[in-house]
Amino acid sequence: MKYKRILLKLSGESLMGNKSYGIDPDKVNEFVEEIKPLIEKGIEIGIVIGGGNIFRGLSEAGKMMDRTQGDFMGMLATVINGMALQSVFLKQGIASEILSGLKVEKIADVVSPLKAKELLKEKKVVIFTGGTGNPFFTTDTGAVLRALEINADAIFKGTRVDGIYNKDPEKFKDAVKYQGISYDEALQKDLKIMDSTAFALAKDNGLPIIVFDMNTKGNLLRLIEGENLGTIVN
Repeated sequence: MKYKRILLKLSGESLMGNKSYGIDPDKVNEFVEEIKPLIEKGIEIGIVIGGGNIFRGLSEAGKMMDRTQGDFMGMLATVINGMALQSVFLKQGIASEILSGLKVEKIADVVSPLKAKELLKEKKVVIFTGGTGNPFFTTDTGAVLRALEINADAIFKGTRVDGIYNKDPEKFKDAVKYQGISYDEALQKDLKIMDSTAFALAKDNGLPIIVFDMNTKGNLLRLIEGENLGTIVN
């Protein structure tokens, strides 16, 4: 296998399915079905999920509070998403554990790199929630941080499109896809792969980022096995 330990980054919005907000159980099941073959092959997997599917439903409330409060709300939303994902793993007999950047004692242990690596060695899926535990950082930054803490081989960022394009392929039919791109070129072209803090952290530590279509069945496994899908940034 090309990759032995990965960090999978999923947006909160991806859990909505066809809903306007919230969690679509069918979509969560689909994601677990995509991840399951990797577990069966012994791949160690950490997951970071965003909270936009829940936080978006509270966006009007955001007008009444400052950025710090809003960010903590978003972090709590990721805990809810992590619980939803874990419940499906448990139903399918897959061992998993939630770790959180925020202290939520009855739900998850606080993130510790040593604990996370121990769990991964035990072949448990580690679901990282609660962001970095601090405001002003996105879940993209949290994903890069957790990937570095567990010594992941790469970040796999699941999206709705099959890689990185020079412009939005959902809006422009003439958009051109990159098979591979350097960190510097991606920054110069302002391709919005991740926010600038997350991307700079990945670049400084030489952490590859693979952007791919998570909604196409079997893509994740094919990538793990070395098939040339999506776009790699390194």
